[in-house]
Amino acid sequence: MIEVKDRELLESYLIDYHIESIFNEPLLPLLKLYSCNQGEIICSQGEPSDMLYVLVKGKTKIYTTSVEGRTLILSFKTPLELIGDIEYVHGTDIINTVEAVSPVYMIGVHHRWLRKYGSEHAPLLQFLLKIITQKFYIKSNALSFNLMYPVEVRLASYLLSVSFDESDAQFKGQLRTTDLKDVANLIGTSYRHQNRIIGRFCADGLIERNKGCIVVKNREGLRAMASRNIYEIGDQSL
Repeated sequence: MIEVKDRELLESYLIDYHIESIFNEPLLPLLKLYSCNQGEIICSQGEPSDMLYVLVKGKTKIYTTSVEGRTLILSFKTPLELIGDIEYVHGTDIINTVEAVSPVYMIGVHHRWLRKYGSEHAPLLQFLLKIITQKFYIKSNALSFNLMYPVEVRLASYLLSVSFDESDAQFKGQLRTTDLKDVANLIGTSYRHQNRIIGRFCADGLIERNKGCIVVKNREGLRAMASRNIYEIGDQSL
């Protein structure tokens, strides 16, 4: 993650998403713009939390790891979304791992400035409340809800999420075949069964194995297979 020292770009994101009023006058100069590359870990489960980020461009993947070491994907998120909000309010370590799926831009502010200048700013508090309540609702349903779907639907949804970003038409992601064991864990299936589904998708012309990567060839066909993208449900208009 690197800081992007472009105040004009930062302010344009505040205006575009109508969130300039969320941060009061003392906080505005303390906001910073950050960028992350595709595949970069933004924050890791269990690490200390000291920043609140507002996702303003790109897509992130959120997943959790159990005490037994089992990893499972929770959701993919696009703007407008907060990272570190629950941790800020509850004073806890990072709850879930967040990874950049596509190139990402985020507006960040340190927790100490939020506590000093924003703890009584009503627009900020209302914004936090709205997003946090939705997150708890989604998380309470995510593990059981997503696993109710067949593996075909889960894999199709995952491939759609890592391959495309609706806010960036130029982004065309690829899934490395070396990551397939991790993908099986993330979507909650066995590596062997996942490979059978991948073979079927290839035979149907939905995807293609190409130089160590899996490339989506038929986006609409995958959408039909997934019915809806189960990892990207939820209100994105926050």
